[in-house]
Formats: sequence, structure tokens, C-alpha cells
Amino acid sequence: MHASAPATFDGKLFVRHLTHAPGVYRMYAGDGVLLYVGKAGNLKKRVSNYFMRPLLEPRIAAMVAQIARMETTVTRTESEALMLEAQLIKQFQPRYNILLRDGKSYPYVLITAHADYPRLAYHRGARTLPGSYFGPFPSSGAVRESLNLLHKLFHLRGCEESYFRNRTRPCLQYQIGRCSAPCVGLISPADYAVDVRHVQMFLQGRSSAVIDELAALMQCASDALEFERAARLRDQIQALRTIQSEHYVQGASADMDVLACRINGESACVSVLFFRNGMALGSRDFFPRLGVDAPAPGALLAQFIAQYYAERAAPAELILEHAPEQPELLAQALAEHAGHEVHIKTQVRGDRARFIELAGRNAEAALVTRMASRQTLEARFTDLARLLSLPQPPTRIECFDISHTQGEATVASCVAYGPEGPMKGHYRKFNITGVVAGDDYAAMEQALTRRFRRAAQGGDWASPDLLLIDGGAGQLARAEQVLDTLGLRDVPIVGVAKGPARRSGEETLVLAHGSGQLHPGSASPALQLINAVRDEAHRFAIGAHRRRREATRERSVLQDIPGIGPRRRRMLLNAFGGLAGLQGAGVEEIARVSGIDRGLAARIYAALHG
Repeated sequence: MHASAPATFDGKLFVRHLTHAPGVYRMYAGDGVLLYVGKAGNLKKRVSNYFMRPLLEPRIAAMVAQIARMETTVTRTESEALMLEAQLIKQFQPRYNILLRDGKSYPYVLITAHADYPRLAYHRGARTLPGSYFGPFPSSGAVRESLNLLHKLFHLRGCEESYFRNRTRPCLQYQIGRCSAPCVGLISPADYAVDVRHVQMFLQGRSSAVIDELAALMQCASDALEFERAARLRDQIQALRTIQSEHYVQGASADMDVLACRINGESACVSVLFFRNGMALGSRDFFPRLGVDAPAPGALLAQFIAQYYAERAAPAELILEHAPEQPELLAQALAEHAGHEVHIKTQVRGDRARFIELAGRNAEAALVTRMASRQTLEARFTDLARLLSLPQPPTRIECFDISHTQGEATVASCVAYGPEGPMKGHYRKFNITGVVAGDDYAAMEQALTRRFRRAAQGGDWASPDLLLIDGGAGQLARAEQVLDTLGLRDVPIVGVAKGPARRSGEETLVLAHGSGQLHPGSASPALQLINAVRDEAHRFAIGAHRRRREATRERSVLQDIPGIGPRRRRMLLNAFGGLAGLQGAGVEEIARVSGIDRGLAARIYAALHG
């Protein structure tokens, strides 16, 4: 690894000592901010282009002028450099790189590893639960649609373990024909295992094999004069054939993604169509941030693919609207990461050309919609500046809200909005402690003090251009008091008070320092923006409060029982699938847990039942 002095950077001297090996280079500004990450098959040759050429494009020249130091990392192969570049861009989000902004994890269909009766469920997040995962799917809607079909066809249970263990009679899902009621033994483990295997085959794209097996079972049932069972199998086969005809896509390979992009000025959209096992799973649109210069479509797709598939395995085929640079290198890097061969194709005909055309239309429509939405957002910010007499439209708005249930588990939320919309990486929640239950003023004071103490001390968070407080004059006065104490009197503050009928659009804006009130009305773009920010703060606060409340309730009861430490508490909750399952257990069942004798089990039962 090489590094220069952070003062005046001599690019020609730096290049002189570089190797010809493949690797990744990083450019840093004087304040240590990472400006750009790039990969090269030949580091010396690639980096010299920034310092040896007489003329550079204006934006590249502006970037080079900011360089205070550079670092390089040598890799074994160029494909390894490509993947390392994508990981560094994703991790550090350099200012001048094309950046895929996609913080969401992708949903899966999960079949749990239960010994007798596995659960069929929706799963998002780390795949740490034991079981079989199918996906990823492009959206939650695609997963839920698939689960809806599977429950109707195969009747696997979808309930949580704690609910499943404590049923004494079938639930509504059994009554409406979506579950076979394994909780009360209405289906044997052997018959249930057949249904589980059929679901796995269906999710693997082997629906024809499932139909063949069901047809054989129907014939056996008919031969045994079990006509009701044969009729049920017949209906199941017909439903499977209908789904197969509706979801099978002519011309789609087993696993394939189709990508197209559109670029308009400094905005871009990449649209991806997902096909798995010959079936369409839907599409998803991405809006990457463009980098140092407006890239060609092929370069944009190459950067997108490297970053997107760095976190997930690429399918066997990628069909692209525009040819990327070095497609063989990209395919090699993806194959090494995925563990199977990956083919990148651009010159295609027939059905694949039709898929590309569809992805292109999706990208174009999504980009037009986003740009119109951005223009609307800009208009709202401009109107907000006019309404509040701000010198210029704010670039950062923060809003605080308080949520609790009769004073229990009080949480304050802080959300941030900018010209691009919600800044979710800057959301914060504050668990409120040490205040009188239900005292919203004291809770707001604590949250604001914790937030703005950092700004007053020169911490990570700078002060916002506008601070919104969900509340009226009382809440606003407390916020003013906090900021005055911290010496932050220049932050504009506005209270958002609900109207008499609590209808959206009738809010009163309470201005700081007794400057009066405003009633913009529902047609005001500024009030529409304020309401959007306020509603987001409210949503975020409620979610954080509910999570804290549930966690507190699950812990507190067991913590008050003598003889129950963290280890025994964890064993009890795991054994019964949570507090609800433990509350439904008797003394004998509790005593079966390792380390719990009958006396302790009786004390636990008594504590849980008052």
C-alpha cells in the first residue's frame, strides 16, 4: 500500500513508484474524506491518466485538484479488484463514484427446520434461522403473493412457534382451507412431510414434477375408492396447472435477470426484471447516484452490476440492454462470487429482446416519475422558504415526536428530510428515562438536549436548517429553552399543532419567539411538505415505542422472579417461543426445562398469573 503526504500532492511522483499489478486506488481530500475509488488492471497505467494527460474533463479536473493523498491496494487478479472496488464504494460512498443507494435487505420464503411440522413463512434479514430459504424476491409483494398461493395449495402452517405449541383447537386458517391444522394433530407428520416436499419442489421450479406426483396419488386414491381425497387432489392439480400457465414466462431461462437503464442529466434509473425457475418474480427500479462524470449506459450498468451482485449471488444469465466494459472480466468476477457460471449477454433476439424492451420502458417511466416527484419536492421546499421567510430553501429539516402508551416505554424520534426526500441514514431514536411518566414536555427536552449537545460541541451532527416540533406553543417553548441553553439560537423552530378537528391540512404553524401563527391551508405546498415530515416522525416514533414496549414487557416479569438469571430466562423463552408461550404453559411443562425444578416452576407460574 502506498500513501502520500497530506499537504500538496505530487501525482507524478506518486505514479513513478506505482506497480503494474492489478488493484484498487483511493483518492482522499485534505480533510480525510474519500473522494473516489477506482480499479485497474494496471495501476501505474490507470492512475497516470489523472496526472500525465494535459487536459482533463472539468469535473475530473475538479476532483483531481482536491486530492491530498492516494492509497492503493494490490490484488491478485483484475476480477478481484473489480469486486473490491464495489465493496469499498458500497461501504464508504465516495463523493465522485456512481453509487447504488439500496439499503434494503431482500425478502425470502422460509421453510423452517421443525422436526415434524415445518413452518412456511416470510423472511427478511440475516439468514440465521435454521431451515431452507428460497429467493431472494424483488419485493415484499412478490413474496406475499407466493405465500398466499402456497398456503392455498399445500396447507402448510404459517404461525409462530409459540402460537403453534399452545393451540387446543384449529384456528381460522384451517377453517378457510389454508392450513391442515398440524397444531392439533389433524395431519400426520408423514403426510405433512409430503406437502413440505411438494412446496420445496414448486419453489425450485419443478411444478410439473409436483403435478405428476399428485396425479399418481389421485389415481391411487381413486383405486382405493377414496373418492373425496381423489377429488381434493384433482382440484389441487387443476390449481397448480392454472398457476403454472399464469406465471410461466415463454422464453425465460431457469434463472435470469434483465437490466436496462436510462440517464437524463444527473439522474439515472436502472430497471431489473427478475426470472427464477422460468417464472417472472417481478421488477424493481433503482436510482444510483452518478459520479464524477455522466457515464455511458454500459459503464453505468457495469458499476451497478458490480455493486448490486456483490451482496447476492448473480443468476446464471444477465441480459443487458447495453454492453458493459470488459464483460468477460465482469462475468468472471460474478462467477467467482456466486459459485457458478454467469453469462452476460447483450446482442439477443426473440423473447429476450422483448424483455429488454420492457425493462427499458420501465426504466424510462420510473425516471420520468422520479424527476417529476423531485421537481414537486423542490417546489415544496421553495414554498416553505417563502412561507417562513427563510433566506433560502432548507437543505436539512429535522422533526421530533414523542410516543408512549400511558407513559410506558417513552421514545422520542428524530427524522431528517432533504431536497432528495427522507434521509433515513440520519434518523435517530432516543429512549427516554428519568422523567415523570406521560410528561411529554420533559421527554422532548431530554431528546432535544441529547441531540443538540452534539451540535453545540461540534459533534458529528450539524444543526438543521429548520427544526419542526410536533406540538403547540408549550412544546415549542420547551424546545426554544433547550436551544437557548446550548447557545443555538440561530436554528429556526416551528411547532406543528393539529387543527380543531385533527384533520390533515388544518394544522397551525406556531412560530418561535412569539412571532405569531400561520394557517397555510391544505393547498399549501409548504404545509404538504411539513405534514409529510411530521407524519414520518410520527411513524418512526410509534414503531420504536412498540419495539421497546414489547422488549420491556418480555423482560421485566421474569427479571422480578428470584432465581431467574439471564441464562434461565433465555432458556425459558426459547423453550416456549416467547413470553406468550410461557404464560400458556403449566407448572409441569415449565419444570421440564433444563435447570428449572418444580419449586421454581411454581414460582414462575405464580408470577406470570398474578
